[in-house]
Amino acid sequence: MREHIYTIEINDAFDRMKGTCPFCLIYAKLEETELDLILGASMMEPEVRKITNKKGFCPRHYQKMFPRKNRLSMALTLESHLDELKKDLKPGGLLSRDAAEKGVRRAEELEQTCYVCDRIEEKFRRVLVNTADLHAEESAFRRKFNEQTQFCLPHYTQLLRTAVKCLDKKEYANLAEDAAKIESNYVNKLKDDISWFCKKFDYQHENEPWYDSKDAVERSIRFLSGNIELK
Repeated sequence: MREHIYTIEINDAFDRMKGTCPFCLIYAKLEETELDLILGASMMEPEVRKITNKKGFCPRHYQKMFPRKNRLSMALTLESHLDELKKDLKPGGLLSRDAAEKGVRRAEELEQTCYVCDRIEEKFRRVLVNTADLHAEESAFRRKFNEQTQFCLPHYTQLLRTAVKCLDKKEYANLAEDAAKIESNYVNKLKDDISWFCKKFDYQHENEPWYDSKDAVERSIRFLSGNIELK
C-alpha cells in the first residue's frame, strides 16, 4: 500500500455531502494553504524566492493574492521578481535583435508558469493517487465514493487518467465503473434541470414551479469547468 499522505483531507471532502465535487473542495483548500504560505513564511526563504523569480504567478493567483492583508510580502516578492526579469528585458546594443528575442522567450515562459499552480498540482496528483488507492483497498471508502452526487468533469477525467497508471486492470475497471455511474446520473439530472429552466421562459410554463432548475446554469458551468468562481 502506498503512503496515504492526504487520507484525512480526502475523507473530509467525501464526507461533506453537499452536491459539490469533493476534489474541488480539496483543490480549494490546497490553494488557500499555498497562498497563505507564499505571502507568509515561505516568502522569506531564499530557495523559494529563486523559484518565484523564475516562475512568477498566473493571473488567477495574482488576483487572489492582491486583496489579502500582507501587501508588503507581495511587494517584496514582486521586487525580487522584477529585478530578475529586468536582466532578460534590457536593450542589447549591437545585439539588440538577439536581446529582444531573449526577452520575448522569457515573457512567453512566464505566461506558462506559476509557482502556486505548480505547488498545488504536485500535491493534487498525490490526492488523486491516494483516492484511487483508497477505492481499491477500503470498502468503507468505496461506499462513501459511491454516495457522491458528482465529480466535476475536469476532476473526473484527472482521476481516471491517474488511476489507470497506479491501479491494476481490475481495480481500475471497478473505479471507472463507479465513477461513470455517478457522472451519468448527474449529467442526466443537469440536462433535465437545464431543459426545465429554458422552458420556464415560455409563457406556457410561467406558472409552473421551478423545481431544481433555478441554479441549473451555475451548476452546469461548474460541472463542466471545475473549480471556478462565478460572480
